[in-house]
Amino acid sequence: MSFLRLFCLLGLLALAGCAGLDQKGRYVAEDTSRTIDLTIPPLDAWERIRRGFAIPNLNTPLSAKWTAYYAAHPEAMQRMAERAGKYLYYIVDEINRRGLPTELALLPFVESAYNPVAYSSARASGLWQFIPSTGTQFKLKQDWWHDQRRDPIASTNAALDYLEYLFEFQGDWYLALASYNWGEGSVKRAVTNNMARGKATDYLSLSMPNETLNYVPKLQAIKNIVADPERYAVVLPQVDNSPYFVTVQKKVNIDFTLAAQLAEMPLVDFQALNPSFNQPVISAQEQHVVILPRNKVDIFNANLLQYQGELSSWKTYEAKQGETFSSIAAKFGVAEARLRQANRIEPNARVAADQIVIIPGPAGQGLQLAPPNASGVPQVSGRQASSASGEQVRLHVVRKGDSLDSIARQYNTTIINLRALNQLKTDKLQVGVKLRVPGTGNRS
Repeated sequence: MSFLRLFCLLGLLALAGCAGLDQKGRYVAEDTSRTIDLTIPPLDAWERIRRGFAIPNLNTPLSAKWTAYYAAHPEAMQRMAERAGKYLYYIVDEINRRGLPTELALLPFVESAYNPVAYSSARASGLWQFIPSTGTQFKLKQDWWHDQRRDPIASTNAALDYLEYLFEFQGDWYLALASYNWGEGSVKRAVTNNMARGKATDYLSLSMPNETLNYVPKLQAIKNIVADPERYAVVLPQVDNSPYFVTVQKKVNIDFTLAAQLAEMPLVDFQALNPSFNQPVISAQEQHVVILPRNKVDIFNANLLQYQGELSSWKTYEAKQGETFSSIAAKFGVAEARLRQANRIEPNARVAADQIVIIPGPAGQGLQLAPPNASGVPQVSGRQASSASGEQVRLHVVRKGDSLDSIARQYNTTIINLRALNQLKTDKLQVGVKLRVPGTGNRS
């Protein structure tokens, strides 16, 4: 049995320990023992999380402060929990498979409010808020096609890999969690500095930035509320203890919005499960998968069989002898830079030598969902439909350093929507240009 799994087992047993202050006046874990009949399957994912708590409680004034804060905002807690419902089963299942404490399933509450497209000023992205360099370290692809930091499956696996590594590195869950927020090097230096001064080296004894100082107390606060929501007047949504989504591999290109239509899902719900895509097409060549609610798979497949129109405005073309990428781009009326990006062509390559070339559709084409029908889902038709006219928008003035990705995160929208609304043909933005952004406010 590994040190990590042995610790988690001992942690479960240690939860019956004493609460209060030690001889030096420091707070220690409180008693969280309770009677659970483990012969009865958990009623839902929340109960499954409660059964797997294995990190000793951090009973400190900061934990109490944040518990009171979240309890005073039950509507916000409920919104976060509603968003979490799509991902919890998968995350808890993976945590259980690895033998980790189930408190880790609550970490995205603190990191991103369980928003898969959350984006921070430090360029951290996704449920687990990976910065670009750490995402690369844990093999999360970040390219023209998609950003796996926003992929709920890939990012969860990477985050748990990282947390396992941090625990093995630090030997303590509080220090591991602080390292996830501040960096393992920073935490290790703080420990080393305390050792040199003859001070204690536990989490509560370290000098840390305010964000890290509040990080574990925030997680403890979420844990307190999930452990006993009635006590804090918080209503957690029903989250079944069964898979919410499955993945479907596509063998042909399909436009992103059409896939949502074929699944008979509002675009916002489809995007919540497939937030990693940067382009308006799900590429078969890139071996992208579609994430669908389990109850939508048969609907999607049935509609796909009956669909008579083009599945994608993006095409493939078999280059002829001697053709250049420039001539192919001109032939299909697309920007050469866009063609090169879609095919990951090196800057010095000129001739397309007997290869299949992806021809991207015009930027902004086929990106709007049809107006919903009476049942609240989009109609499936034989061609792409535009959205209802008169949609309200806000205006964003492009500043130095802005990108479509950062603007999409700032306004909780997508690159796809920004391209469509502004009819952008490239990703380049000029400082001072006014972009239309979905939402309430100024009309264009």
